[in-house]
Amino acid sequence: MTTFCEPTVSDHLRSDVAQPLHGVGIVGLGYVGLPTALAIAESGVAVLGCDISESRIAAIKAQRVDLLAGDLMSLNRLLDTDLLTLTTEVAGLAAVDTVLICVPTPVDTHLVPDLTALRAACATVVDAARPGQTIVLTSTTYVGCTRELLVEPLARRGLVAGRDVFVAFSPERIDPGSPAHVPERTPRVVGGVTDACAVQATRTLVRSAASVHQVSSPEAAELTKLLENTFRAVNIALANEFSDVAKNFGVDVMEVISAAATKPYGFMPFRPGPGVGGHCIPCDPHYLLWQLKATRLPSPVTEAAMASIASRPQAVVNRAQELLAEEGRPLAGSRILVVGVAYKPAVADVRESPALHILEELHRRGAEVAFTDAMVESVWTESGHLARETDPAQGDWDLVIAHTLHPAADHTWLSTVPLLLDAAYGLPDLPQRRVL
Repeated sequence: MTTFCEPTVSDHLRSDVAQPLHGVGIVGLGYVGLPTALAIAESGVAVLGCDISESRIAAIKAQRVDLLAGDLMSLNRLLDTDLLTLTTEVAGLAAVDTVLICVPTPVDTHLVPDLTALRAACATVVDAARPGQTIVLTSTTYVGCTRELLVEPLARRGLVAGRDVFVAFSPERIDPGSPAHVPERTPRVVGGVTDACAVQATRTLVRSAASVHQVSSPEAAELTKLLENTFRAVNIALANEFSDVAKNFGVDVMEVISAAATKPYGFMPFRPGPGVGGHCIPCDPHYLLWQLKATRLPSPVTEAAMASIASRPQAVVNRAQELLAEEGRPLAGSRILVVGVAYKPAVADVRESPALHILEELHRRGAEVAFTDAMVESVWTESGHLARETDPAQGDWDLVIAHTLHPAADHTWLSTVPLLLDAAYGLPDLPQRRVL
């Protein structure tokens, strides 16, 4: 509907959006909440950062957190000011103008939404809410969740959204490890319960976004986020499928993708790989699928994409077994090194990383497994604890699997390994390099 940003707000809304803020509360200081808190505090607004984890608060204060270099510098500056207060206590939320809810929304082992953290955070915010306050939910969730967990409980307290309090949904758009996509350069979407709710939410959102695009409702904003990440999942699954097609025809899939990307319209390049990990793509489409199953609405494309993505780590292990067999080696007893276990380059996050599933399956089939990662010191898998190899170039590996290639890491030693499976599709065309 409408895109707001400081220079282009329509005249009748400009005065509301431009009103000074007297404090913003951030509930949840993870990969979304902490960068958001830093961006808002850097704009000159005092931020109260709340997290239930004492160890997380301690790590932030000690600056032992996975942030971009610029954000680490910002954190270092702000810790010495009154603009950033970090606490496990939520009592101060009643004093701020705006509360942003930024807690994780994973799925459980059955791929059903796990709303434990979100329900607890929303209940806390509702209990602390006061007249005139703005509450913005940013955590990815199902359609209708904002009304269910915020609007209706607030109404039971006698606080009507759009009259007594202002409630909106604005999905997070954090891209960890990417300096090109910091919050201040990224547009935000907001859907308010009323137009007044959207305007009040925008007062805060413009502090940490390139612009703010208003949609008609929280439900439209919730579905926007689900579309964004389902789009990515479907296209990653398609890229993986085309890697198999290209292999069948003896063609380099990356050459094909690069060639298709020269078309200036109707195409967007996606890279095949070993699977997907992190906080978004492995989880978010399942929020949509869960809700659609409840309404008996079929979603064959999304279901097929998620099933295809889930099978990718197994395909990596099968390919490893195939390559070793070509060399006359069984998988059982072979020494295999996985390079990079983070779910994506330039981060230390291993949540839902395909590498963990690959290591577990290789171990289950009898391989001797190890890993190296410039940003991850150790991992836990179902088979136990693994510490990283600190000098992988000196190892006697039967096979090396490239999973995640951090841009700052030295990978030149890979040219010396006897057999290399490039599951990341990111290495030069070495004689010993193979792909899925």
